[in-house]
Amino acid sequence: MEAEEQLIERAKRDATAFGELYERYVDRIYNYIYYRVGNHADAEDLAARVFYRALGNIARYKQRGAPFAAWLYRIAHNLVANFHRDAARRREVPLDDIVAVAEKRAGPSQIAEQNEDARVVLEAMRALPAERQQIVILKFSEGLSNAEIGKLIGRSEGAIKSLYHRTLIALRAELVKRGAE
Repeated sequence: MEAEEQLIERAKRDATAFGELYERYVDRIYNYIYYRVGNHADAEDLAARVFYRALGNIARYKQRGAPFAAWLYRIAHNLVANFHRDAARRREVPLDDIVAVAEKRAGPSQIAEQNEDARVVLEAMRALPAERQQIVILKFSEGLSNAEIGKLIGRSEGAIKSLYHRTLIALRAELVKRGAE
């Protein structure tokens, strides 16, 4: 596998190389966005926009000691923030989500309970500050270590550990406030 720095430099001139970067990071970026917006269609749209913007700006990208993924997560973070600021957007439940849940062969009451639990957790997560949401998503969705998260968002491993601990306490309090068990 080609070193990331070389691949980035090649991607500045070659769309095929950018395609390789896309393949390396698309699942991680999509998952990050999905956990922030809670909707597959919106997550797919925003993930596509992340890579469209990255492709449009790759020529100006400079290596500054942080991983390339940090740049992509920053773009994703900004697009998600803009998405949430759009007050005109209506809340919709995509048919794909309903079908995916129904395919698990659970009874209607189990499906309703699981959907409600997921909704409460996602709403509690969204009540947290953006940086704290990002830490929880990177920890649980991506399985990253505190050191890796620190590199991505520009904090020390100790700062991430402390912030993560405080975030879990805040998330627990938010869940209790919302009546979750």
